Amino acid sequence: MPTENRTTLTPDTPVRYLKGVGPKTAERFEKLGIVTLADLLCHYPRRYIDFSKPYSIAEAPADTECVVKAEVFAKPGGRILPGGRRMERITAGDDVASLEITWFNNPYATQKLQLGQEYYFQGIVTGGMLRRQMVNPQVRTAEQIQAAPFEAVYPQTEGLTSSAISRCIRQLLPHAELLPDPLPPEMLQKYRLLPKAKAVCAIHCPATEEQAAAARRRLIYEELLVLQLGIGRMRSRGAAATGAPMRRADPAPFWQSLPFAPTGAQRHAVEEILNDMAGDTAMNRLLQGDVGSGKTLVAAATIWACIRAGYQAALLAPTEILAAQHAEGLNRLLAPFGMRVALLTGGMKAAARRTTLAAIRNDEADLVVGTHALMSEGVEFARLGLAVIDEQHRFGVRQRGALAEKAANPHLLVMSATPIPRTLGLLIYGDLDISILDELPPGRTPVKTRCITGKRRQDLYRFLDSEIDKGRQVYLVCPAIEDVPDGGLNAVKTYYEDIAKTLLPDRRVGLMHGKLKPKEKAAVMEDFKAGRLDALVSTTVIEVGVDVPNASVMVIENAERYGLSALHQLRGRVGRGAAESWCFLVSDNTSEAVQKRLKFLCSTTDGFAVAQYDLETRGPGDFFGSRQHGLPTLQIADLMNDTRTLHAAQSEAAALLAADPLLESPAHALLAAQVQQMFDKAGPMN
Repeated sequence: MPTENRTTLTPDTPVRYLKGVGPKTAERFEKLGIVTLADLLCHYPRRYIDFSKPYSIAEAPADTECVVKAEVFAKPGGRILPGGRRMERITAGDDVASLEITWFNNPYATQKLQLGQEYYFQGIVTGGMLRRQMVNPQVRTAEQIQAAPFEAVYPQTEGLTSSAISRCIRQLLPHAELLPDPLPPEMLQKYRLLPKAKAVCAIHCPATEEQAAAARRRLIYEELLVLQLGIGRMRSRGAAATGAPMRRADPAPFWQSLPFAPTGAQRHAVEEILNDMAGDTAMNRLLQGDVGSGKTLVAAATIWACIRAGYQAALLAPTEILAAQHAEGLNRLLAPFGMRVALLTGGMKAAARRTTLAAIRNDEADLVVGTHALMSEGVEFARLGLAVIDEQHRFGVRQRGALAEKAANPHLLVMSATPIPRTLGLLIYGDLDISILDELPPGRTPVKTRCITGKRRQDLYRFLDSEIDKGRQVYLVCPAIEDVPDGGLNAVKTYYEDIAKTLLPDRRVGLMHGKLKPKEKAAVMEDFKAGRLDALVSTTVIEVGVDVPNASVMVIENAERYGLSALHQLRGRVGRGAAESWCFLVSDNTSEAVQKRLKFLCSTTDGFAVAQYDLETRGPGDFFGSRQHGLPTLQIADLMNDTRTLHAAQSEAAALLAADPLLESPAHALLAAQVQQMFDKAGPMN
């Protein structure tokens, strides 16, 4: 295929047709998600090197990347080092101090440098005040800096440096006008935003800090607007007329049947949900609450109201263990009202599955609790009115609809015990209304959390033994199933044999991990719940929802391997009974950042505070990944700092969709295309 010339360049032109980019470099670009020229122009810098504010040699901070302005004093020439490496050197200086600069294996580094000329050297300054040094710096002249004072630093990949990416992008900047501008002129005027081409040129090659900031603001606004439009369209698809119209239910009979009083937060959440289900459109609501806040009881009241209205309900759980636990618990709450609960999982025998499918089809099961098996072919509901999805983060945006498709617009309630800071919740769950349980039921005592090293394992096990003596049970969680060579991880199988059984020789110790068959997992968990095991060595398969009130201690080995939110979830497996409960984070990692994170978890039991800290220190990856949530990752917007822009984008998106719900107007065609493109990267929207 002939190389495309400048006149035929389009945003969709493959990047391999750019001058200097062959098939190999194109493959490397693809690893960064860059396939077309538009992708390359929209590959934004993550930071800049500012050559316009150089340090003097004496004031340059030690061991820190910086720019130093100095005059070349001497060029001693290069020499060959033992092993064949070539070294080039110069001495540069200013009025106060001198700087020895060295390059390795770069014979041309000093050739263009003139004695008596000033240059700007960018690198890391080492050594004391008497002998300052720099190795392999970048060099710029005053003329170059006047033309481009800021050098963009790009996300890179193996074999493709930031400098190489920069050279390719600079070639393209004269063609930035190729990029269509999806924002209409009146919106640019309203928010004082740069046109797209100007913003793209300025983000890659700003003349001033203010220009870079204006470019970022424009591009962040566009990205958040497109995201909010995509989420808004999901919401509007969910806002269709419901296929399960219900009269407003009074939950009083359900509350009166309980041996305890619900919390105010639980009552409030149920009121919001029942109001939704009495509306004309299908409910689309997220029930979010910290570990132990009583989400299951809210779900039970919702299911009760649905069945009372003459409809079936379905509850989808992420694991067979949790599905069985939900079926058992909900049966206890609903059976007094004559409501029939069925369990459907992938591990069922064929005959039992056929019987259950027939009961669902013939309206002989009022509530069906199950795993992914609920979404499989052959599952036909007689009158599905409500779908409840537990642990929403385990399924993802697009899977919400799979169960809902089993009927004509049933009401949808998704539950999550993963606390998410409000700003992030607006993005991730922007297509759902949110109810929050911010109150723990009475009797739940906070879990005491301690951070220890492996050296104290003997003391720890003596404590575990004393807890078991009191009739309590303990969890021991490891990050890996099997040994990894030099991995430094406690593998659950080895730990079970060499540590747990050795240090608890007279105790009944069970083993559970993801490679066991569903029946084996269920049997081990049943033994633990029934008190036939004193200790359970497990991977994180016990993380979600499993309820053993008698368990009072959680030990997490290699605690540094988990995010704080994951540790908080694991900690929530204990403290479910009246006894004082403990969580021990075992880690030999001496990193200051790791120790700070683990100590923070020891200082609070508030899941929302934990989530906020995780977001600030680890970034949004734990919460906001396309693999986890089915939403696109963001290229330039910063979720912690761009909240004002986010709110402006949300209100603008709401107004646009109110006037043009499907973005069908010719004026919105480019925006519609951007939305489709953004969400296609995370999977199709439909």
